[in-house]
Amino acid sequence: MALVEIETFPDHGVAQMARGMLVSHGIDVVLFDGGVASIGLGGLAPVRLMVDEADRRIAERLLADVAAQITGTTS
Repeated sequence: MALVEIETFPDHGVAQMARGMLVSHGIDVVLFDGGVASIGLGGLAPVRLMVDEADRRIAERLLADVAAQITGTTS
């Protein structure tokens, strides 16, 4: 499995929510550097959300769709 980074988050909780949404769609997710962000130092090492390269496009689309719903914009 070749992992690719598709998003970074300064907050561990938000990264976990994004992870949960992707996992609920059958996409395996790995979070890197979450330990630093979980103690409030996310600016030093943001949480990197990684997926298998084969899942990259769908994962990016799902995250974009959620962001559009939150902001009220279209993706």
